[in-house]
Amino acid sequence: MKNKNQSVFDGLLADNTVLSSCMVISPVIICGDTLRNAEALAMAFTAITLLSVLLCSFIPKRLPYAVKIIIYAVISSLIYIPVRMAAQEFFPGIITRIGIYFPLLAVNSLIVVQTEAKFFRMKRLKMIPALLFYVAGFDAVILITAFIRELLAYGTINNRMVDADTLISGLGQPFGGFIFLGLLCGAYRAVRSLFPAEQSTGRE
Repeated sequence: MKNKNQSVFDGLLADNTVLSSCMVISPVIICGDTLRNAEALAMAFTAITLLSVLLCSFIPKRLPYAVKIIIYAVISSLIYIPVRMAAQEFFPGIITRIGIYFPLLAVNSLIVVQTEAKFFRMKRLKMIPALLFYVAGFDAVILITAFIRELLAYGTINNRMVDADTLISGLGQPFGGFIFLGLLCGAYRAVRSLFPAEQSTGRE
């Protein structure tokens, strides 16, 4: 039986939100083609997810599951409003380009799924660092993916031209993002398989 004593660091590597669980992949595939897009998405994802989960952790656990999910969605939607306003100041023009994938961050799976399945089963002092690493796991993936895709597809880094001899224009398209993320997930799982999770011995 797998050891239930999970580390608070799991969300960064061992159980990465994108590469392991394949959650919140649409923004990475569709919008993660430039570093500027990725920075805007990472900022919004971090702010919305952290604030929403922390506030939702105070919702009474005795409420029906369906009611709690609705409350979580309402809270995250309210948090989304000031986050979007701030994003428009720091990333003018980017939010419009990202389109529907920006507001969808308000109902991402860490808020509406992992809250009940994982975070709210932890004590708050352990939940907070665990949540931070899950958010950091998403941020790291989208930033790395966007950096590589922008470099290889457009020959730029953060909209600045670089000396790139060969460009793969398809990487800037959604299908290119899907293929690249699939390869990244495969590489991640291959590396992770070299370090199998510690198994319990069945002893107390």
